[in-house]
Amino acid sequence: MNQFQYVRAVSSKTAVATLAKDPSAKFIAGGTNLIDLMKNGVTAPQKLIDINNLPLAEIKKQANSLYIGALATNSGVADNKLVLQNQPLLAMALNAGASAQLRNVATVGGNMMQRTRCYYFYNTDLPCNKRQPGSGCGALEGINRMHAIFGFSQQCIAVHPSDMCVALAALDATVLVSRPKGDRKILFTDFHRLPGDHPEKDNTLAKDELITGVEIPDNSFGKNIHYLKVRDRASYAFALVSVAAALNIKNGTIKEARLAMGGVAHKPWRLTEAEKALVGKPASEETFKHAAEIAMQGAKGFKYNSFKLKMAPNTIIQALKTASATA
Repeated sequence: MNQFQYVRAVSSKTAVATLAKDPSAKFIAGGTNLIDLMKNGVTAPQKLIDINNLPLAEIKKQANSLYIGALATNSGVADNKLVLQNQPLLAMALNAGASAQLRNVATVGGNMMQRTRCYYFYNTDLPCNKRQPGSGCGALEGINRMHAIFGFSQQCIAVHPSDMCVALAALDATVLVSRPKGDRKILFTDFHRLPGDHPEKDNTLAKDELITGVEIPDNSFGKNIHYLKVRDRASYAFALVSVAAALNIKNGTIKEARLAMGGVAHKPWRLTEAEKALVGKPASEETFKHAAEIAMQGAKGFKYNSFKLKMAPNTIIQALKTASATA
């Protein structure tokens, strides 16, 4: 690990100003991903700006939404009464991620900013356009079992690793951002990027911006919800495929639906067309199978991950069946 400067920010304004002055600087809070990247030589910031003292850990109910500060820990959010009452799907997704020890330290903002766990990204001896633009994508013809079946490019087929972000995408969350020219908001589904020709860019956050929190609008998804994560082992493993499903069912008919997938794309993969196909239909297996077929349009497998083409729709169907049966 290279030497670096360490400073503590006393306000969001000074944190952003310090970052803007140093192109190589990075924010650090829980550090559960950043420190690993530094140890592996994937990134080498010359300055770390500790933001843990900023007042950004609050969770509160607002008029028409739930606010969660960027420094709230994953376990703190998952166990919070307001979250459990208003956005239980988020709590379910958070509890499916990482280990209890990591959830106690990892923050909401850090979870959003975490980088792919692609083998080629982490191994600095191998080509990776995300780590070193122009070097090639080793996963295209390499070991690509964990990789994307949607939204990939010839430059990158890595997937986003978060469980929390899949739920936030499904729940129409908004990202709150602080910057030198004033605050702004980003729709969560617009926050993460597809790789295109610039896979080194994970999201739409500018260099001089700081995530301060997220807002989740009120909804009717307090009952018929489920987060299903298919992985190689029962805990502390990233998703092969995951599905966040939320339904508003009245008299057996689906009035509203939200669906998003993880483990299948460079960003949380919102299934808007499948959602539309569910609305107005009976909460039946036939309906769910039809929605899964629509969700899989455009999917393409690679040598070692083609099993996802069957696993993904089956996971969607099972998530919807479980959600619809929730008492």
